[in-house]
Amino acid sequence: MLKSKSHSQTAPAVATPTTDRMRAIALMCAAVTLFSCLDATAKYLVTHSGIATAQVVWMRFAGQALLMAAILGPWTIPSLLKTKKLGLQIARSFLMVACTACNFIAVRYLRLDQTVAIAFLAPLVVAALAGPFLGEWVGWKRMLAILIGFAGILIVVRPGFTEVHWAFGVSLLSMLSYALFMLLTRKLSTFDPPLVTLFYALLAGTIFGIPFAYADWVWPSGAMQWLLLASLGAFGGFGHYLLILAYRLAPASSVSPFLYFQLLSMVGLGYLVFGDVPDHWSLIGSLVVIASGVYLVHRERAAHKQALATAVPNY
Repeated sequence: MLKSKSHSQTAPAVATPTTDRMRAIALMCAAVTLFSCLDATAKYLVTHSGIATAQVVWMRFAGQALLMAAILGPWTIPSLLKTKKLGLQIARSFLMVACTACNFIAVRYLRLDQTVAIAFLAPLVVAALAGPFLGEWVGWKRMLAILIGFAGILIVVRPGFTEVHWAFGVSLLSMLSYALFMLLTRKLSTFDPPLVTLFYALLAGTIFGIPFAYADWVWPSGAMQWLLLASLGAFGGFGHYLLILAYRLAPASSVSPFLYFQLLSMVGLGYLVFGDVPDHWSLIGSLVVIASGVYLVHRERAAHKQALATAVPNY
């Protein structure tokens, strides 16, 4: 005769999709907060510590490369260099350098909330360029959202109404470099493992950044400056790692809108570290860009559901 299970013999807890989604959202918020810490630390080093921008850029890449080698083990490096698309990986690596260098130059002269507002344009630019680059054309609704997002940046910069600092142009170059970087990331995702692509992103900055860092090298004056320089690689490395975990736990359409949590962390750090208070134009423009990005994610999710519905036969 079969005995019924006692109430004490409960089944082990299993993570539900809702639980996974909440964890993914938390990881996404933590990741973008680390990226905000990276930008705030870079801004502090180049504006308050006298450290050269080239030195800060190199420490950001070299620090993360050393961190990856330490965590994964130096013996894993040969496997991380095996790629099916060497040319694309190298091009992507240089785009990462351009994005980081331009961003660190821009944050020296602009508020953190201003640079992050411009950076939020990157997903919109990716959507616009996905057609000619990847054959993923967007409809008129999504194209309208992209144009509204660009209008949001015009609200932030206000050309013709106030003097436009040249650093806004550098920040736009950083955003464009990052958009192309993301396009190549999507292209390479079908050829190489994520860790290979992540490692290659660091190579150009680590290797080719040495002469630039050496030419402008300024020895840190104390333990705090050394700690801040070392933290650059940690902020970038752990931020990207948490980002990968977030996208593993939940679909991109569920967690991507929380990328914009970075605006809150940027504003908070800008106020706490530098005493910067964003003006209402920057906030309004940022919200316009964020709304456009969230709408794009919504349309992508709706299109994905429709594609699944048409793919499944109706019996």
